[in-house]
Amino acid sequence: MLTLATDLDALTRFGRALADPIRCRILLALREAPAHPSDLADDLGISRTRLSNQLACLRDCGLVVALPEGRRTRYELADERLGHALDDLRTAVVAVEADRTCPDAADKGCC
Repeated sequence: MLTLATDLDALTRFGRALADPIRCRILLALREAPAHPSDLADDLGISRTRLSNQLACLRDCGLVVALPEGRRTRYELADERLGHALDDLRTAVVAVEADRTCPDAADKGCC
């Protein structure tokens, strides 16, 4: 039985997923269109084993779903609003990167 996650839990799951560059690349690819794991692995230039581990994490976070298609499985974002959220986050990050208001950015590599 599925239950609704609290706001904090949902944000934590999303943050955990975004903490890894490969998971970010997977989410951005699935934002464009659903895909099969073999195609994703080829497009991202990673092994199928590594991709499988990352997809399992994204499934556990509730961000992607696996849909059987005969003998294959297709992955897509669990909710189309996740694509909009990814677009909003990318826009916000670009705005921050262009601003560079953090005085320690050059020394600490932050922001």
